[in-house]
Amino acid sequence: MVHIRLEGRSYDMSETQLGIRSQMNDMAVKERVARYFDIASDRLQFYIVDRRPSGDIIIRPEAVYG
Repeated sequence: MVHIRLEGRSYDMSETQLGIRSQMNDMAVKERVARYFDIASDRLQFYIVDRRPSGDIIIRPEAVYG
């Protein structure tokens, strides 16, 4: 499963919906997400691709503390 947090909304979808394979690097994953949402890939420049031990992927904005 891929969980995406984009512009204040959350989306859950499968890797196959996005065309993501496990061996893809973070940049390729972000490009697939950008293509799916029909946005420029540079809008995800400061997003984190968090790969969980369960195999799930979380794509979210960078956390800023302080």
